[in-house]
Amino acid sequence: MRMPLGDSYCMIPDFQSFFYPVLKYSSDGKEHSLDEVRDFLINHFSLNNEDKAERVPSGVQTKFDNRIYWTKSYFIKAKLIENTKRSHFKITERGLEFLQNFTSEITIADFKKIDEFKKFVNGEDSSREKYDSIKTGANNRFTEETKTPLEKLEESYQYIIQELAIELLEKIRSNSWQFFEYLVIDLMVKMGYGGSRNMVEESISRTKDEGIDGIIKEDKLGLDKIYIQAKKWENTVGRPEIQKFVGALQGKRAKKGVFITTSDFSKDAHDYAKNLDVSIILIDGDKLSQYMVENELGVSLKQNFKIYSIDNDYFEK
Repeated sequence: MRMPLGDSYCMIPDFQSFFYPVLKYSSDGKEHSLDEVRDFLINHFSLNNEDKAERVPSGVQTKFDNRIYWTKSYFIKAKLIENTKRSHFKITERGLEFLQNFTSEITIADFKKIDEFKKFVNGEDSSREKYDSIKTGANNRFTEETKTPLEKLEESYQYIIQELAIELLEKIRSNSWQFFEYLVIDLMVKMGYGGSRNMVEESISRTKDEGIDGIIKEDKLGLDKIYIQAKKWENTVGRPEIQKFVGALQGKRAKKGVFITTSDFSKDAHDYAKNLDVSIILIDGDKLSQYMVENELGVSLKQNFKIYSIDNDYFEK
């Protein structure tokens, strides 16, 4: 039951696809565990290990487990099931009555008929006016739900980070090569290379092509060294430039190198770098801005959100 998405396939069915089979499975009126539901859905959707391993953007949880969790949560809010004990539930009379209206698919649009669910979505004010304004708005939460709240939150976060990375790269490209030199030094230090900033700065010298070349310590003790070449370019860096870099490494008997550019690398450059006796890391403009965000270089915290979950240990003391 794979769902086409352009030229690729979505391995895990969308969020709403979990609703009907889970409620139908529960309709025997017996108590069921989430593990039982999990095994049932694996067989129902014919999921393989790769499917089950697909993760939400942050990687903290699999999409499969996340969608089971939120399916149960939505059913609880709509009073279709009730908790019996930890990780166990059973269907309610309302759930059985609700299920009779469906033979295949249930969507969040169908939940809108349940007052408790509308309160959950809209807050305490479940007035018709507020509901209509949400329903007809650009962000229709009832008919366009294919992802869990956590997935939507993480995708929004990833979008914000990508936009920030684009802005960072534009800032870098519009600045001077001297600034680029300082930026590379700061990034190496932020990532844990070269010891202190002064130690790194002393080991890097400016070259005639207004890039920077240098050897820095891989760690604070200087047990190994890394050769760096950085070019503030607009054009794609091709294989010849990587070959020159490898030659520079061999001249210094170095085994590790990092080539940083504000542009990108050609396919030939990537292919060449993969088949060498020395270790070459290619960092293009996109990766450069990504590393800057990850290491909080050139960015400042605008807003911080915390996501909490139940501490079951507290309640079981």
